[in-house]
Amino acid sequence: MNKFAGLFIVISSFMTAQQKMSLQDCEKAFQENNLQLLAEQYNINMADADVLQAKIWELPQLSGQINAYNPEDRRIFDAGHAKGAQVTQLIYMGGKKKNEIAFAKSNKELAQLQFSQLLVDLRSQLRSAYFDLYYEKLKLENTNKQLGYMNDLLAAYKVQSAKGNVSLKDEVRLQSIVIQLNNDKIGINKNILEFEQTLKVLTGITDDIDPELSELEAKDILAAQPFGDDIELKKKALENNADYQYNLKLIDNSKLYAQWQKSLNVPDLNLGAGWDQNGGTFKNEVNLMVGIPLPLWKSNKGNVDKANFAIQQNQKNADFQKLNLETKVQSAYKTWKSQYDQLAEIKSTDLNNMELVYNGMLNNFRKGNVSLIEFTDFMDSYRETALQIYDMKNEIMQSAEQLNQLVQTKIFY
Repeated sequence: MNKFAGLFIVISSFMTAQQKMSLQDCEKAFQENNLQLLAEQYNINMADADVLQAKIWELPQLSGQINAYNPEDRRIFDAGHAKGAQVTQLIYMGGKKKNEIAFAKSNKELAQLQFSQLLVDLRSQLRSAYFDLYYEKLKLENTNKQLGYMNDLLAAYKVQSAKGNVSLKDEVRLQSIVIQLNNDKIGINKNILEFEQTLKVLTGITDDIDPELSELEAKDILAAQPFGDDIELKKKALENNADYQYNLKLIDNSKLYAQWQKSLNVPDLNLGAGWDQNGGTFKNEVNLMVGIPLPLWKSNKGNVDKANFAIQQNQKNADFQKLNLETKVQSAYKTWKSQYDQLAEIKSTDLNNMELVYNGMLNNFRKGNVSLIEFTDFMDSYRETALQIYDMKNEIMQSAEQLNQLVQTKIFY
């Protein structure tokens, strides 16, 4: 083997590197590596910084003056005989600082709820892609098994057709099944690449992920039952769904904002002390300085009105989100129940019988006990049924995961 062939093998093995991972392994990698989560975390850090900033008061101001021109002695900048200094501090009135800090803390709670919802949404995407990939690989395995047999059979028929022992029509009939199977395989491989890409982005793992999920574990997931009916699930969703809780918290947040804007109408106090060398009644006099705006009108009335409208708007949005969440939970539960009941009608014995019939058809066709037409009709039906059963199982898991995403608590025993 030359060095170029060796290099090609190394590159090929690198490109097809796979890593077997359980669902728990994927979730751990997701929490440690997901860039969207890491970026969203900074919103909480920035909200912390806003709380810190809200607690900071305005700096005191120092000002001073010196003589520019002394008309008696006709001296410029006579600083030795005329100078003064003042120190002033803005004193917040009407609870402005308290309200501003409360509003900033409320914003941090909103940022935490947004992070929680993103965590739920991305984890749901992860689990959904994991189950999709698991069943697509099972479909690929089943399709490859059928293709292996049908390709061998087609090759044998081509040889016999060339010799004139079988009709070209029979060869074409087999070719049609092989084409259909290859078309299925192309679609399955396309889906596998898509789901692998999704898992790579979510987990931060560059290798292709191979789901490490046993048949027994998959059966346990499929057999899992929710702890209650749709009414109880709605109640739990309203208690735990971060997106809905965000909308409720937004009402409180807008009330705090309105309270803060209202307090801005209260005039603030400027308090200070001043020293003047010769410009006052006394030499080197020290004066107390007090200043306050005259509240002839409400200078922040427009912002107060705007904040009050925001309260009403957020209340309506929360009402909508509640209705939307309840209907989604109800719909997701009915979808899961329908799919679960549909799959439950297919007994394990039925699936075993289907495999027995499949193997029996292969053996009987080899022995000549089954005609080519019967065989190809069965193979086409088996091909479609096998894919449909995998899809049915996957849809149950996807529906259960949607319920998990909406209710955001452990809802399956």
